[in-house]
This record gives sequence, C-alpha cells and structure tokens, in this order.
Amino acid sequence: MEIVHFLFGIFGNATALFLFLAPTITFKRIIKSKSTEQFSGIPYVMTLLNCLLSAWYGLPFVSPNNILVSTINGTGAAIESIYVLMFLIFAPKKEKAKIFGLLTLILTIFAIVVFVSLFALHGNTRKIFCGFAASIFSVIMYASPLSIMRLVIKTKSVEYMPFFLSLFAFLCGTSWFIFGLLGKDPFVAVPNGFGCGLGALQLILYAIYHKNKGGPGKGSSGDESREMGLEKPNKETNPQQFQNGHV
Repeated sequence: MEIVHFLFGIFGNATALFLFLAPTITFKRIIKSKSTEQFSGIPYVMTLLNCLLSAWYGLPFVSPNNILVSTINGTGAAIESIYVLMFLIFAPKKEKAKIFGLLTLILTIFAIVVFVSLFALHGNTRKIFCGFAASIFSVIMYASPLSIMRLVIKTKSVEYMPFFLSLFAFLCGTSWFIFGLLGKDPFVAVPNGFGCGLGALQLILYAIYHKNKGGPGKGSSGDESREMGLEKPNKETNPQQFQNGHV
C-alpha cells in the first residue's frame, strides 16, 4: 500500500505540474505585448497562497508521509510567484497596486499560519490547524471553474472550457484524492475529492456540448489565452475562469 500511495503521489505531481504550467500561453502574450491587457492577476495570487499553505502542510514536522504534497506545491508556489511578478511588472498602475496589496495580504495570512503552527501548536493540533487552512483554500480554488460551467450550460458551447485543462484537473483531483484516502488524510482527500467531482462534471459537459465551440473565427490566440489563464470578463463575454493545479 505504501508503494501505491507513493505512485499516486508521483502521478499527482505530474498532473498538477501540467496545470501550473498551462498559463504560460497567457504570459507569453503578456511579455510580448508588455501589458497585462484585461487579464486578472487575482487568481495567480490566490493560487500562490493555496500552494504555500499546502506545501507547509505537507512538511514532515506538520504532516508525516505527505512530502509529495510539499514538493509539487513548493514548485507551484515558485511558478505562481513568477506569474505574480509578471503582473507587478506589466500591469497598469492601478492594477499593480491592487495585486501588490493582495499579495501583501496573502503573505501575511501565510506568515500567521506558520507562526501559530510553529510556536503555539504541537503534534496533531498543529496538523489539524494547518490542514484546515490548506483545505479551505483548496476548495475555493477547485470551485472557481463553476462560473465557466454555468456559461457552458447557458450557451451550450465549450468554447471557453478547453478539454485538456478539464481532463488534467480531473486527473489531478482524482490522483490526490486517492493519495489522501490511502494515507488516511482527510485534509488531502476531501478537497481533492471535491476537485475530482467538479473535474468529472466538466468532462461530462464537454461530452455533451463538444460539437459547439463557437462560430467561424473562434479559437484564436486571444480566446486560448482567456481559456488558459484568464482574461477579465466584459458584459457580453465569458466570466473569469480559473483552472490551476492545487492539492
């Protein structure tokens, strides 16, 4: 069982890494244009917090036998930090101030969790405290594609719900859900079980509406960027979608 547990952790690392790297398409466009245009930096800042909390939770002195949770979320935190840095460089002044303020807030939250868990809590109490903190933000991140799922049902089109992101979101959630079950860790199993279910629903919607991907001229690089990582909605287009990997 330990070998199976380890293998699911490795598979979870691979699928989560794919999801973390998916927004590189968006950032190539941002660097090329030297502007964040209408893209929002909020999802990347929030995912950074999720990765930091999950990486901290997976450390041996917090949660034994979860080092693979730390490896992928530590990697994810580094990747998301680069994304956030790109926003701080290329965003307009007003957006830059908002992102910097949010970044300060999430780093403060993380620092509080670290401080409390190190100096005020010990043993299983520390694990429970850090586990709840990581799980809450994992569920929030997994719930973010609900807006795009609603749009798919409303428009009967999967134009803004790319198949491979939905597939890897499902695989990532499933692998970490099983990893959590095998490790008897509800703080890994529960939020990723939620993510697994949402990923499955996305694939079902794709199966139903896959023939409807918009009219001629759709699917340009701009559309792909909106799908990947994500452009602020206007009144007539899609709501913001967010599908990054997290455990």
